[in-house]
Amino acid sequence: MDVRQADRIADSLEEMVFAGVFEQGQRLDEARLAKEFGVSRTPVREALHRLVSADLAKQLPRRGVFVQHPNETRLVEMFETMAEVEGVCGRLATQRISAQQLNALKSINRDCAEAIRNNDPGTYSHHNERFHHVIYRSSGNGFLESEALRLYHRLKPFRRVQLRKHGRMAASAAEHDRLIDAMAKGKDEVAAGELRTHVATQGTQFYEQMAVLRARQEQREAS
Repeated sequence: MDVRQADRIADSLEEMVFAGVFEQGQRLDEARLAKEFGVSRTPVREALHRLVSADLAKQLPRRGVFVQHPNETRLVEMFETMAEVEGVCGRLATQRISAQQLNALKSINRDCAEAIRNNDPGTYSHHNERFHHVIYRSSGNGFLESEALRLYHRLKPFRRVQLRKHGRMAASAAEHDRLIDAMAKGKDEVAAGELRTHVATQGTQFYEQMAVLRARQEQREAS
């Protein structure tokens, strides 16, 4: 199976859910999607599984996969938790980060800057994920790292879609710069605060996006 192909399809489907292209409860037909994307049913099946794992769809036995719009309250709670977890990672990483790891963060953020110049949210998202994973590893706490990674992957589609919002990539990279500066100067509480704000901002913006999606759904139902 071509995993990259499956991820590409899943990215597209997730963005379509967030944009309100699919209605709540709409069935995602595997054969039709395979035809639309010009692929076999295998990568489509894997992409649908990713949507189910992210709670953007639900699978009913012998019936298929159906769109499930995000639960806003649950997502706000998850972003709040992620903000606090990343804050702890940032504080510990500032105390324990090696010169090599700090240089890695600087290098990755230069990659982020290049993605901004190319107006490439997909590549930026990839480098952004690398950036955060270095912070988790630099915390020096294996259990905390595994929990942060688990929650990051759970929220990954919601974090990624925001990067298409005008100006968000540049703002994110600037937040990275401030974080790197705080870590380089050993300001652990400042670094923790930067990361908490970085993630909390994403949660707020996603909540606003979901409000737009909800309004579109209500307009459809009223028409």
